[in-house]
Amino acid sequence: MTLDELSTAPLCFGGTSQGGWLPGPAIILPLATLGAVYAAGALRLWRRADRGRHARIGDGLLFASGWAVLVLALLSPLHPLGERLFTAHMLEHELLMAVAAPLLVLSRPVAALLWGLPLPWRKQLARAGRARPLANVWSVASRPSVATLLHGAAIWLWHLPALFEAALARGVLHYLQHASFLGTGLLFWWVVLPRSRRRHDHGVGVMHLFFTALHTGLLGVLLALAPDLWYPSNAADAQLWGLTPLEDQQLAGLVMWVPAGLIYAGAALVLAGIWIQTSGRLSMLDVEHA
Repeated sequence: MTLDELSTAPLCFGGTSQGGWLPGPAIILPLATLGAVYAAGALRLWRRADRGRHARIGDGLLFASGWAVLVLALLSPLHPLGERLFTAHMLEHELLMAVAAPLLVLSRPVAALLWGLPLPWRKQLARAGRARPLANVWSVASRPSVATLLHGAAIWLWHLPALFEAALARGVLHYLQHASFLGTGLLFWWVVLPRSRRRHDHGVGVMHLFFTALHTGLLGVLLALAPDLWYPSNAADAQLWGLTPLEDQQLAGLVMWVPAGLIYAGAALVLAGIWIQTSGRLSMLDVEHA
């Protein structure tokens, strides 16, 4: 297969002559490798742990849940349906950004993933992580404002009609679209969610979560209220589901506006509650030491 043929192929799925659904190795192998490496590393850490095994079980369940959502989004029939029904496509994207990404971040997977790799690879990754250029890039990218802007830019740019339709037509761009949604989503949730052994500004996290809920909700509103189709080629099967193409777009906009917006806003409210509790405990400690 030539590069041009690859670029115009459907994303990791091949239709049979009967229109069947066939997941391809380009997504199966990375997902299987991710699950296998995590499982191997988690088992090694479990055997070495004297305490905190309950926490590791919780982390494992969170990772398994996030990994299962990735499988649902990328390997289930939802994906090929999403190429012909915009609502399904929107649901797939929201599963990647607003469900799988926070679950994976909450699972604190880095240690298990590292321990799942061969020792020489772990040493090489440790050296690469200490390299100044990479450390400088990470220092900038992991700032809350930068992570939020990168995540927002990925969402808005890929929903420009020209880019969105190009991603539907060319498999390489579709890979890039999904990778950018998941990658910036992981970065965003890693920055805004608190984790153990790291100082965290809860107020900043609340602000960026609410901001993301607002701008994604705005995009959903624009899609839901638009008088014309933005992506005509993504509504090929709308009538099979009892929808006109415009109704399909409106329903997709509602998916982004309401359920996805509630996830970001709900996370902001939970984080605000943690912030209030933490501030209360610190105030009590200050009074006791006064």
